Amino acid sequence: MSNNAPTLTPRGEGEKLFSEFSFPSYQEWYDAAVASLKGAPFEKKVITKTYEDIDLQPMYWQHEIKDLPHIDTMPGSAPFVRGTKADGFLINPWNICQAISCSMPEEFNKAAVHDLERGQTGLQVVLDPAVKLGQDPGQAKAEDVGAMGLSAACAGDFAKALAGVDTANIPMFVNAGATALPIASLMAAGQLVSGKFAASLAGCVGADPLGELAAKGAIPISLNAAYDSMTALLMWAKSNARHVRTIIASGSPYHDAGASATQELAFAVATAVEYVRAMQDRRVEFDVIAPKVCFSFSVGGHFFMEIAKLRAARILWTQIADAFGGNEESQKMFMFARTSAWTKTLCDPYVNMLRNTTECFAAAMGGADMIYVAPFDEVARQPNEFSRRVSRNLQIVLQEESRFTQPVDPSGGSWYVETLTNTVAEKAWGIFQEIEKAGGMAKALEQGLPQSMCAEVAEQKAKNIKKRKDVFVGTNMYANLAEKPLEVPVVDHAALQSERAAQVEEFCKAAGNGGDMLKALEEAMKDSPAAPETMDKAVAAAQAGASLSAIFGAMEAGSGSVTPLAIQRGSEPFESLRAAMDKHVKETGERIKIFLANMGPVPQHKARADFSGGFFQPGGFEMVENTGFQTPEDCAQAFVDSGAKIAIICSTDKAYPEIVPPLAKLLKEKVSDAFVLLAGKPAKDLEQSYRDAGMDDYIFMGADCYTLLLNLQKRSGLTHE
Repeated sequence: MSNNAPTLTPRGEGEKLFSEFSFPSYQEWYDAAVASLKGAPFEKKVITKTYEDIDLQPMYWQHEIKDLPHIDTMPGSAPFVRGTKADGFLINPWNICQAISCSMPEEFNKAAVHDLERGQTGLQVVLDPAVKLGQDPGQAKAEDVGAMGLSAACAGDFAKALAGVDTANIPMFVNAGATALPIASLMAAGQLVSGKFAASLAGCVGADPLGELAAKGAIPISLNAAYDSMTALLMWAKSNARHVRTIIASGSPYHDAGASATQELAFAVATAVEYVRAMQDRRVEFDVIAPKVCFSFSVGGHFFMEIAKLRAARILWTQIADAFGGNEESQKMFMFARTSAWTKTLCDPYVNMLRNTTECFAAAMGGADMIYVAPFDEVARQPNEFSRRVSRNLQIVLQEESRFTQPVDPSGGSWYVETLTNTVAEKAWGIFQEIEKAGGMAKALEQGLPQSMCAEVAEQKAKNIKKRKDVFVGTNMYANLAEKPLEVPVVDHAALQSERAAQVEEFCKAAGNGGDMLKALEEAMKDSPAAPETMDKAVAAAQAGASLSAIFGAMEAGSGSVTPLAIQRGSEPFESLRAAMDKHVKETGERIKIFLANMGPVPQHKARADFSGGFFQPGGFEMVENTGFQTPEDCAQAFVDSGAKIAIICSTDKAYPEIVPPLAKLLKEKVSDAFVLLAGKPAKDLEQSYRDAGMDDYIFMGADCYTLLLNLQKRSGLTHE
């Protein structure tokens, strides 16, 4: 060590680190921030307005959280904002509940056993559309059988699908749709067929009739019948399958329709309240109902907002449970979280892995009990072993390598997160009260209230996506035209349907097609549809060979319908542009070209030329590049030689008054059907003169990129399906 090295002496008792520095006040910081904005309004540039109608401040302060009602509470204590367990994830981490969506029971089983041996700790069973409609394979539409989910219509199917799976200790998550009783009875009977106890199940095998109604617009049974079967299954599980939850209150359908975080949260708790009241009408106590409810949320890309949403959810449920007179256990929310489907893209799909990372991180930070990370290719095809492995390992890395199970409630105490949690809870509570005033969630759906609220926010999001204020990397920004689309296997739906119909018929016939047990079930459904004995009879009928449709048919006939939610991924409009261009390329062998009319040396035009390339590539256009031109004549001739019909003039604002009028005129003269654009928003006093010279439109930061690209494609003869 050098002799000139400073001597470090310990500080005196009570002396604080950095005590020699003075700390600026908020006003001093504010003055410095305003000065740095150079005249731009502080509120517009520094404060962010969210879709939840929340103003995000540039910084948060300790004094803002000192009076929050939950701030001094501990993990494991009401209102459970810091988690329902005192030890958080220290002893038992969140459940890695990845989905298997293979069509055939044998394929499903092979994939499930494989993934469970490699770190997965839970199992999500995704059912095909036919199963959720209560249809056997032979009765359903061919395209519904095995479509992105398991085809299972008899006890034998579940016996095959879950063979070798320790169902008593591997929690499952099964969203059965409008009613779970038929599926639960087939699963329980499948256990008996396999030589296990009927109730050796754990996790959630639940129904969400209102969620299904909102998403699809219709359900195959009446809500009354759905609530009867919900009650029967709940009471049966209370005695026979204590570790199985049977009710799902999901916010995901609303999330997928573009809802804000506060709307998704409010609609989920309003759904749960509707189910509670329906069960209470059937003489079931709240403290019996609440432990059987599983809340399900989608976690989107706004990292801190999503953390706050999940934390706020527990506050709301505690408040609601307390109002119902629930005990402390009933006030604890059990939460299944999945990465968002709304944020995923078909273009540049590998970016979905990155989106999944932040969304899973937020779900864990928010304290979800079970997490599903959707494979990156789920939007395009049935996930394969590779995509499932990546999603599974993402969670394992967070738990094992990142040591994310420590500490308890890692976001707790953050001035920002705590303030945001409280604000989200208050906003969501206000929306929940609107639903209550409408008469509850069922009546609100009939009136179209949640649908219109979601549509309003979705429209705001769509506008910002089209203007690229909201970015989808690889889709509306930084598009990769050289990417190869995912290979989607061709499925012979008719052959699959035929094979599955034969398998179900063979098992049911050999077992007796339900026999007297099915008749007993039909009588029970008429006399006491909400009694737990009805579930016993359904299990017996399934074991005796009753198929899914037979059990479903024993239930009260009827249906329910509302205006469905407009479910659409955020990136779909831009994906339609790429699809139209890809179709054109397949038919003609080339892309529509856009000529960069770069004027002046590279430093003069490069910034706007680069911006223009990024603006048009999301539509699949090919940019004709060059190093710039010195005269309008040279530029116009190069435009002719390029074969393009669209040109964009790129230079500086200072040069435009001299360049644009003669160049735009020449471009139109040389190519009679040319469409001439300008890179940059012209000054108001110059715009008309530019248009008179031949400029058709202009692009700029904040322009409606989607609409302009759509119009250019249509002008070029491309068709949109």
